[in-house]
Amino acid sequence: MRTTIDLDDALLQRLRDTAHREGVPFKALLHRVILRGLDEAPSVAPKHYEPRSYSMGPVREGYDLVKARWIADDLEDEEIIRKMNEGR
Repeated sequence: MRTTIDLDDALLQRLRDTAHREGVPFKALLHRVILRGLDEAPSVAPKHYEPRSYSMGPVREGYDLVKARWIADDLEDEEIIRKMNEGR
C-alpha cells in the first residue's frame, strides 16, 4: 500500500543517514522503525477518578428529594466531564 506522510527535515535526514549507514533501503528502515515504535509503545491506563460526595443536610418535611438527586447527579456528571477533558 502506498501512502504519503510529512516528515520534518531533521527526521528525514536522520532516517536517510541511518539507512545509508546500515546499508538497508529507506523503505525497509522506515517499516522497521514504525513497527518497533508500535511494539514498544506503552499502554496508557485511564486516570483514576474519585468523585467527591457532599452532605445535603437533614431532610425537611415536604421537600422533593428526587429533584434534589437529579440536580446532584447533573452536577456530578458535569464535574466528571470537566475532569476528563482536562487530560486531553
